[in-house]
Amino acid sequence: MMASSLRSCHAFASPASSISRHKRHSEPLLISRASSVVALPPTLTDVPNRELSTPHSGYHFEGSKRRFFEGWYFRLTLPEEKTSFAFIYTIEDPAFTGCLSDFDRREYGPRFPGTGAQIMEGENNFLFQYSQETRNFWANRHELALGNTFVAHPGQIPPKDEVSSQEFQASVEQGYQVSSVWHQGFLCDDGRLSNTQTMKSVKWQYSTKPVFGWGDTISKQKATAGWLAALPVFEPHWQICMAGGLSTGWVEWGDKRHEFKDAPSYVEKNWGGSFPKKWFWAQCNSFDKSPGFISLTIGGGQRFLPLTRSYEEVALVGVHYNGKFYEFAPWKGPVEWEISPWGYWHVKAQNALYEVEVIGTTDDSGTPILCPTENGMAPRCRDTFYGDLKLELWERTSTGARGRVRCSFKSLLLLSLSLSPVARTAILVFYL
Repeated sequence: MMASSLRSCHAFASPASSISRHKRHSEPLLISRASSVVALPPTLTDVPNRELSTPHSGYHFEGSKRRFFEGWYFRLTLPEEKTSFAFIYTIEDPAFTGCLSDFDRREYGPRFPGTGAQIMEGENNFLFQYSQETRNFWANRHELALGNTFVAHPGQIPPKDEVSSQEFQASVEQGYQVSSVWHQGFLCDDGRLSNTQTMKSVKWQYSTKPVFGWGDTISKQKATAGWLAALPVFEPHWQICMAGGLSTGWVEWGDKRHEFKDAPSYVEKNWGGSFPKKWFWAQCNSFDKSPGFISLTIGGGQRFLPLTRSYEEVALVGVHYNGKFYEFAPWKGPVEWEISPWGYWHVKAQNALYEVEVIGTTDDSGTPILCPTENGMAPRCRDTFYGDLKLELWERTSTGARGRVRCSFKSLLLLSLSLSPVARTAILVFYL
């Protein structure tokens, strides 16, 4: 596989062998390729330019006792080592903590308070730490910044906001803190998942220079789902916080230390009170032989509409290339997808000026990932870093035909492909 990310943890395919087809209408900044080299210890840096900060970067919990979750996905790709790391953080029903009282259960119904951290590395290596204690989780309502203390050092108070690296290490024995420019932590697998290949511990520190948010690099950044992302009627919501960045630092995975400089990184998040039924997802920001920094994200699936008590199917494609953002979404033009239960992702889309086609494949079996459901966290999707992905982008002629090739790239190793399990048909769900 190439140095890109094909993931299958945001969507599950059905056990059916058939492939489903769906259709919905409705100059250059050059960055050097990332290389995995020995890096100086990273230091906390300033919050990046607001121009690269996307809408919905902040925490969305408003304090109510309704069902609610918010989840964050941070990925780090090391092309020369042919591996990637995904850091997945979740908070669920934060209005409660610990076991529900009989009164709360009668008054509010089932609730599943808890916060977790899932770390995935390479070929099916996994770590999971979880706690029903939600009071030691914190997140900034205005910026991308969050953290949790699973275990504090004796006599220390868990942080309630971002602190210096030194203060974090002095107060937190097991936990993490992360922002758009800094990420550190130490976690231990708690043995809850006996059917996966787990790692006992992971420790890391790295800084990040954002390159792409979700939009042109010189323009105001966009909400991934448009202005509708502000409305609770289209839950769960999805936001790409950083389509591409360059990270420098180190990760100790078990007894192996990975040091890197300017490694491609990526950040996205989901939130809401209802839960996706089916979805698919693929992401890559490390392509072979690319002259500049490229980032590709596709996603789609079924999301719940509370007002009509029904589901709708949606999908989109976003390409960042040489400082420009190419957006393909139902409000821009037709989007078509063809997804098998597992191993094949094919998406085509158009807007007024451009056409894009993406084909992703994998022979890897993928790693089960825990996802929010109506009944709490459950292994509802698969994710892999390894596969083949081809991206082609054309200008459209005045007749609507494919014209000049804008870009054509492949990734043969590191990418992210994700699928959620579905009943009969393989439907690609937008993790919105």
